[in-house]
Amino acid sequence: MAEDRFAAGVDQWVDQLGRARDAVRQAQVAAQLDEVLAGLPAAGRVLDVGCGQGTQALRLARLGHEVTGVDLSPVLLDRFRSALATEPDDVRRRVHLVEGPGEAAAGLGSFDLVLCHGVLMYLDDDRPMLEALAGALAAGGRLSLLVRNGLALAMRPGLLGAWADVAPALAATGYTNRLGITARAHTPAGLDEVCGPLGLRRTAWWGVRVFSDHLPGDAPPGDDLAERVAAEQAVSGIDPYRQVAALSHLVYGS
Repeated sequence: MAEDRFAAGVDQWVDQLGRARDAVRQAQVAAQLDEVLAGLPAAGRVLDVGCGQGTQALRLARLGHEVTGVDLSPVLLDRFRSALATEPDDVRRRVHLVEGPGEAAAGLGSFDLVLCHGVLMYLDDDRPMLEALAGALAAGGRLSLLVRNGLALAMRPGLLGAWADVAPALAATGYTNRLGITARAHTPAGLDEVCGPLGLRRTAWWGVRVFSDHLPGDAPPGDDLAERVAAEQAVSGIDPYRQVAALSHLVYGS
């Protein structure tokens, strides 16, 4: 099952939190979400499916949004609770955590913004999840998806000098990630095909980690982090750069 697949890599995921590649990802996604939030209620309702340790969910709660976080991993939810315990009372009151599958999202209420970041790649069939996420969107709401970019699976092995892996990656629809887990990749066109019949239209597309994906995963963030993120953001919405990024951040409107 998909949850078992990711569970095998939870310890490795925790080890990478806060390191350079993770820091770039989180900073880019946060900046891109700010653009999405500009068109939504100032104190809206947010659902974060696959919230994990709560990096984005906590940030949104600090900004005044009511946040519901859903995750299958008790380990990551415990980390979220520990971080939440250090927040002011008003932030803690705005966060609600649910242990369970994201496919139950439609039963949790109606939300102005639904996040599903780093989840679809672990599902054998993401249609049930996308149907549930669409069902959780309020009228005029936005769905934010973060997926592995299926347009450029040969970039990582090429940049790492794994030459024998480049040609097979050109024809691949999946990959083995740095956690050692086999996962799926997605393209904007493929997600459009699934989301269209659900009444969802793509409104934004960014690339995440155009320049940073091949850097050592265990490196701590350096003094150049802000400059690195600024460089990534400068090209994140421009072709051909976003087409060769490691991750695709796509937003759909209801």
